[in-house]
Amino acid sequence: MNVRSQQPETKQVDQISFVKPHIFDVTQYVKLLWMKDVPNETVRLDLFFDAGITRGRESIPAIVHSLLLSGTDEWSSVEIHKQIDALGGFLDTDISFETAVVSIYCLREHLRKISEIVANAIRGLAFRENEVEDVLRSMRQQFAVNQQKVKYVAQQQFRKYLFASNEDYSTISVEADYDRIRVSEYKKYWKEHYLNGLTRITLVGDLEQDEVDALIDLFGKWAIDGEAQYAGDFKFQPQRVDFPKEDALQCAVRMGRFLFPKNHPDYIDFQVLNTILGDYFGSRLMSNIREDKGYTYGIGSGMMDMNHTGYFVIVTEVGKEVLENTLHEIRFELKRLQNELVPEEELELVKNYMLGQLLKNADGPYAMLDMYNSVDMYNLTLVFYDEAIQKIKSITPERIQLLAKQYLNVEDFLIITAG
Repeated sequence: MNVRSQQPETKQVDQISFVKPHIFDVTQYVKLLWMKDVPNETVRLDLFFDAGITRGRESIPAIVHSLLLSGTDEWSSVEIHKQIDALGGFLDTDISFETAVVSIYCLREHLRKISEIVANAIRGLAFRENEVEDVLRSMRQQFAVNQQKVKYVAQQQFRKYLFASNEDYSTISVEADYDRIRVSEYKKYWKEHYLNGLTRITLVGDLEQDEVDALIDLFGKWAIDGEAQYAGDFKFQPQRVDFPKEDALQCAVRMGRFLFPKNHPDYIDFQVLNTILGDYFGSRLMSNIREDKGYTYGIGSGMMDMNHTGYFVIVTEVGKEVLENTLHEIRFELKRLQNELVPEEELELVKNYMLGQLLKNADGPYAMLDMYNSVDMYNLTLVFYDEAIQKIKSITPERIQLLAKQYLNVEDFLIITAG
């Protein structure tokens, strides 16, 4: 019998019942992860390439990524997309520091046909002059627009200064990158990083084994011929650098430092500290700087994962007249975590929030494959999540204070402002 006057009993999660994907070795260095148990007809196929923005200079990685479906000798860009649309497919692409991804979403009955269209488009990329000109014009216009956005300037300059010790990681785009066509360089990059740069395939869909084998045959020819190499030993100068913009009403802030990769023993515990500070709506930064002071619509902190390292960053945009006040309040919150123990009630709220997010992120086959993939890329297993649950449940205010003293010294931060 339900008694409406009594609050239902709540229980913390102890573990997540994962369904492990089927794993196939495409080559010695490339694997395919397949989540088969899908209760509908939908399919998602992701192709990962060693083609992130750090793999080339003069914006060539981003330019080639934008040209991937720009046309072959036989089909124009419009014709390629019309073929995919006619089959009810949707294509998505993404490029990050160290990886580029091409994703196909469709019904399973059309997966093979759409995969063949995409494979032919990438393999037969013709670098048509008119298509290249269109892409460069569009990217030049977008660059000009972005240069007027203080958040974009702060983001780019934060990257430049944080990764200053490695030119591949610290070089940022300039307008001249889009001023001339360099087809020979684009082709060289395309061959090295796409036709010979596939690092991983992930697949979600209720398919037959022969359909999976066909995908391996189709895309396996692009497999990288060794382990992708990533940088990890970066050095930076803690400092503040301002980029004034007289006509800007807002000022963007990026401040942070290097941390560690996902397999570091402090990773989960620092996630708890980060959540308290700025990674949910009730965080201390939001409560102070948005709710109490009214300096911003939003402020947050986050941990950015890379293959051999990671970094911590605080992000916000505020009115120029309250910039110094905002920086003062951020320092205040960092010092408070170092000098005062987090109250048990607040810590319990954050623990429950994080455990709930873990459960939410494991809801369904698509989410489960993403969670598996995000640890497998660091040579970790699903045990990572069970250990995370136990670490979240057992962490103490004393442990959080210790981490804050170790990692949240503002003297160790790079601070970038733009506006």
